[in-house]
Amino acid sequence: MSEEKKSPNLPKKWQGANKAIKATQVAFDMDEKIQYQIRKQALEEGVSPSDQIRHILGLPCTRRPKRPRLTVSLSPDDYELLAVKYGIESSKQLDIKKVVVQELTQFAQHREED
Repeated sequence: MSEEKKSPNLPKKWQGANKAIKATQVAFDMDEKIQYQIRKQALEEGVSPSDQIRHILGLPCTRRPKRPRLTVSLSPDDYELLAVKYGIESSKQLDIKKVVVQELTQFAQHREED
């Protein structure tokens, strides 16, 4: 019997995630130069480093479109610092996020000009 049939309480759209839930994330400690080459190749091919590793290992990769995004973990203290920097209340995290996106966009545009 499949896991999907064993989980009738899950919403239908989540039942397909049971298989993914059983996957285990594996971290590899490698020389910085090796990591750089894998990340660089992934960037050049427009895939995630994880998909690049799967490709190198001959494993299947999902080809569904992914939102291009960058992530960073921000603590409450980080929000406080950004709030002061941007003159926004620290509780207005969405407003802070919008200004951060603007700052990162400006950074990238200036780098392109160099």
